[in-house]
Amino acid sequence: MNDPLTTAPGAPPAAAAAPAAAATAHVDAGDAGYHKDLKSRHVNMIAVGGAIGTGLFLGAGGRLHSAGPSLFIAYAVCGVFAFLVVRALGELVLHRPSSGAFVSYSREFMGERGAYTAGWLYFINWATTAVADITAVATYAHFWSMFSDVPQWVLALIALAVVLTANLISVKYFGEMEFWFAVIKVSALVLFLLVGLYLVITQHDVGGHTPGLATVTDHGGLFPHGWTPMLLLIQGVVFAYAGVELCGIAAGETEHPEKIIPKAVNSIMWRVGFFYVGSVVLLSLLLPSSVYASGESPFVTVFTKLGVPGAADVMNLIVLTAALSSLNSGLYSTGRILRSMSLSGSAPRFTGVMNRGGVPYGGILLTAGFGVLGVVLNYAMPGKAFEIVINFASFGIIGTWGMIMICSLLFWKRAQAGTVTRPAYRLPWAPYTQVVTLVFLASIVVLMWQDGGVSRTTVECLPLVVGALVGGWFVARRNVSAQAAAGTTGQE
Repeated sequence: MNDPLTTAPGAPPAAAAAPAAAATAHVDAGDAGYHKDLKSRHVNMIAVGGAIGTGLFLGAGGRLHSAGPSLFIAYAVCGVFAFLVVRALGELVLHRPSSGAFVSYSREFMGERGAYTAGWLYFINWATTAVADITAVATYAHFWSMFSDVPQWVLALIALAVVLTANLISVKYFGEMEFWFAVIKVSALVLFLLVGLYLVITQHDVGGHTPGLATVTDHGGLFPHGWTPMLLLIQGVVFAYAGVELCGIAAGETEHPEKIIPKAVNSIMWRVGFFYVGSVVLLSLLLPSSVYASGESPFVTVFTKLGVPGAADVMNLIVLTAALSSLNSGLYSTGRILRSMSLSGSAPRFTGVMNRGGVPYGGILLTAGFGVLGVVLNYAMPGKAFEIVINFASFGIIGTWGMIMICSLLFWKRAQAGTVTRPAYRLPWAPYTQVVTLVFLASIVVLMWQDGGVSRTTVECLPLVVGALVGGWFVARRNVSAQAAAGTTGQE
């Protein structure tokens, strides 16, 4: 019997469907020049690293304080849709692996306008996420007294400089760095889950509180502040899943992606349930949600309350590593996306330049340049920098996920028309899955408006973002036409 999460009903056998990607006439010029240096272990850990980042390690504290234990519901719901998005991308990757990923697929199914829109939305996503990451690093560093007197913007600048330097060497070094970053993150979460389970089972005192269900029931239950806070926090929870698409981008620098990508994508689902939902549930059982705060990692809060010598310091170092990992991934992915756009004329020419190590350093430097703006933000508004950029990053994520699902829907339509063949590894229940996901993403924008404050300001800025994209297209389309006339477009 066919498993709908492995082979859709009526799908051709894997052996028959495998040549589908090779049979397509679409070739992206942006895929040339990369080194196939990423191994299976790299891609699997990149998938882990993309699904576990700053949004959980830092953002969960403030969200637990605002929404209470019901936060795990928001993580579970968003996790399901994150899995559907990356599953849709996985199908497209098996159709045609590309370092341009969904930008390349947008070009194939929607033309250069689609590729331009998808690429710059993704850039907005990671440019603002980079600001969030360096802000998180600076926040974590202030946990130690030796850095307490160092201005937050200085720490943010140091973090950006270190990761940028490492990212410019070669994809092999990026893969190794991300592999070990992910190993540290996963090991830390496994350790926390084991310690947390032990504390709950033994009812060991944690900061004057006895862990267990009473920690939830005696402090307002699952919804201490009602349903509304949990719903309104969904846009911030979406930010926690930013990066799940990284394994799709890495496929262009991987040998045998048809074997590696399905395993990496399928593993995301259980990781989401195990790490995200499991961590939030345990955090809720260990301490009342009111104890957690937005300025400190909830994991650090728990170990600080335990009073174990050095435990909080170790955990703080680990969550700092998670932020550096996210920044590392953002520079990597935007460099590849911008190069794909550059060769078609929809991004500045310098973003398509590569070094001898096969690294598109022009695009990486452009993203790092926006990171410098984050340093300025940390100087001007150190207390609000993280929440401000999370909201703008969430908009970029919503746009990116939306473009992936639109590409998936158009791919499905072409398959129905017989012009392409879907691989055996498919997004289940198409086209309903794509439509439901797009409705979910649109509903997040509505929730952002209703949330008020910075979230509403972000929504109010959307016309400016749309206007900038439209204006940019009128400038870029001349380059796109010139590249097409010269025969150097992103499509060959």
